[in-house]
Amino acid sequence: MGVIGKPHGVRGLVRVHAHTEDPDMLAQYPLTDRTGRAFSLEWLHDNVAQLSELTPAGPRPITDRNAVEKLNLTELYTPRSALPETDEEEFYLTDLIGLSAKSKTGENLGTIAVVHDYGGGASLELSPGARLVPFTRAAVPVVDLARGHVVVIPPAEIVGDAAP
Repeated sequence: MGVIGKPHGVRGLVRVHAHTEDPDMLAQYPLTDRTGRAFSLEWLHDNVAQLSELTPAGPRPITDRNAVEKLNLTELYTPRSALPETDEEEFYLTDLIGLSAKSKTGENLGTIAVVHDYGGGASLELSPGARLVPFTRAAVPVVDLARGHVVVIPPAEIVGDAAP
């Protein structure tokens, strides 16, 4: 859903990079890190938020710069059940993980292990081999969630890959 970035100032404010279509919506979801530590955030201005750790006693605002520095690059997650349902032809990028990747002739190219999205466009990491393929209509013309596969036409520019 997003990534905690560098501190902003000395009072515990932090930059947060949202991976949602509408960054403001990130504050509406229950957020956890990889270990299950729960957070909430309140946006103060562009990409800057006040983080709180959610504890059994209630929210505990993180107001110390050193504490938020330790959270730099922490990925934030939300349960799938908290996300809105997608339309028939839509899906979340996370839905692609685990799908098999096939060439246009049906040859198995691997499995989607990771979906990378750093803001310049998503790419699919195929395993085995950690081969990256841009997630564009030209390179991935078919996404068939019901059958559990995508069709991949790797661009000729990808070193070591010949377009099948």
